[in-house]
Amino acid sequence: MKQFITHSASETTALGELFAKDCRRGDVLAFFGGLGMGKTSFMKGLVKGLGISADVTSPTFSLVNEYKGEKYTVYHFDMYRISTWEDLYSTGFFDYLESDAILACEWSENIENALPEDAVYIRIQRGALENDRVIDIGRGEEFYEDFGD
Repeated sequence: MKQFITHSASETTALGELFAKDCRRGDVLAFFGGLGMGKTSFMKGLVKGLGISADVTSPTFSLVNEYKGEKYTVYHFDMYRISTWEDLYSTGFFDYLESDAILACEWSENIENALPEDAVYIRIQRGALENDRVIDIGRGEEFYEDFGD
């Protein structure tokens, strides 16, 4: 697991852009963190870093936003209102897993038992100062081994 500290939304966006270099087709990115922690800021950088020109917004009302580029497609989910397996099935999440797209899931706390073993966990928490963010990133079991959950 790697830990990063950012001091502004623009730094969180820049980290997302840098992180995009490590992404591969079929990755599932599981975002954890409360309201206003910077998940969408990170996503803006990620999409830009993948070479996709798009207006990235939180998919709060649509449940999933699609961002297509020449090399990558990203499906950006908001799992905030997902509370049952039936809810999750209704999003089409399991169908998207069969694609070679990158799936980015905000509010992954609500679907943790459905995440693939090799999902990339991205936990964003408030740091020492109001605009600081502590961002922990790890793949699958390595994340929990390092994070101690």
